[in-house]
Amino acid sequence: MSDEGRLGLVGAASIALGGMIGGGVFAVLGVVAQIAGAAAWLSFSGACLVSAAAAYSYLRLNALSDRRGGSVTQIQAFTGNAAVAGVVGWTLLFGYLGAIAMYAFAFGSFAVELLGTTHPLARPVASVVGIGLFVGLNVLGTRASGISETALVAVKLLVLLVFGCWGFYYGSRTGSLDFGIGRLTSVGPYYALAVSFVSFQGWQLLMYDQEAIANPREILPKAIYLSIAVTVVVDGLIAIVVTSLAPTEVILRNPETALAVAAEPFMGQVGFTLVSAAAIFSTGSAVNGTLFSAAYFTKGMVGDGLFPDAVGRAGTDGVPARTVVVLGTVAAGFAAVGSLQGITSFGSLAFMAVFGAMSYLAFREREGPVSTVVPAFGVVGTGILLPVLLYHLATNEPGTFTTVVVAAVAVVSVELLYFERETIRDGLHAVEERFES
Repeated sequence: MSDEGRLGLVGAASIALGGMIGGGVFAVLGVVAQIAGAAAWLSFSGACLVSAAAAYSYLRLNALSDRRGGSVTQIQAFTGNAAVAGVVGWTLLFGYLGAIAMYAFAFGSFAVELLGTTHPLARPVASVVGIGLFVGLNVLGTRASGISETALVAVKLLVLLVFGCWGFYYGSRTGSLDFGIGRLTSVGPYYALAVSFVSFQGWQLLMYDQEAIANPREILPKAIYLSIAVTVVVDGLIAIVVTSLAPTEVILRNPETALAVAAEPFMGQVGFTLVSAAAIFSTGSAVNGTLFSAAYFTKGMVGDGLFPDAVGRAGTDGVPARTVVVLGTVAAGFAAVGSLQGITSFGSLAFMAVFGAMSYLAFREREGPVSTVVPAFGVVGTGILLPVLLYHLATNEPGTFTTVVVAAVAVVSVELLYFERETIRDGLHAVEERFES
């Protein structure tokens, strides 16, 4: 296949940026600001470093392997253990579902804020309708091309940079900027670092789109590192402005829309509307792109025998409609009944587990000082953040903690039942034969 029509550096980086901006600025920022206050930008920076170490590990394994791909492909290639690869794949898939639900939650929140309604069912309905819309688009085979995705990301970045730079200037003139350095002696920023982890997973989608990238060996690393760098700068700038200008009570009461509220002091109602509209487009495109990639990821797992074929046939061309509908339905359920804190925490836990596993695999295949230190940092980082997040939820959000733990146990139980089904079946047959004899 020729390089004509394939993604270049800007197009590939735009796809990764679309998900990370949708997750970081428009979905997770308010939750992180609730916990870390003015130190939210430092929490994003810390999560970025751990995610970048995981990205290095993915790329390192991809370069060493004869097979291109992400977690499942590389675990199979380096361990030869299909069951372990399947468990990691299922965990990653549920992380994607959490990310889709997170985007949809923010999509619904900004839509409701823009419409000015306060009905308690408005946000869940808007979130479900949003997912339904993008399920329909994916079933019809509609997805943003590299050019259109680049244009959408460019518009979103322009809006955010105008908001960020203008807000930073306004805050510096009024003396209201707060960088939160003093909060580093408290535990909040470190809890928030763990919660924000889910917002830095968008680059991973490129690992599954390598066939669509021209010269992936050269462009893929540049696109991933560029997207992470741009995201942490944008997230940091916006976090400083929002935590400095949005009233604390607004961040605590409506964290998901604090970004739009922060625009009003210096941009007026026009700014509120503009930011809300940008948020709707951004989170909507993040739902669409992640749903598309998750469906293709699931299709690959079905083809490898790692997922039941009841969710869609692997041999079909394009995205299997049944797969998209199943994934969309589960994500819509999460978005409708879950809290933003619970959804983001569940997604962060899933990606921490997978990124930690991939960092460990890269560490095991290490060669040279860089390929030793960076994956080790990824292993240690995720190893610390995972219990930190659970402890934060247990002590500060006990209801969310219970929900997340029950969901995680359910996911792991289903995974074990699926991959150990033959062993369980043989054991049951042995018990039956013993009783019959």
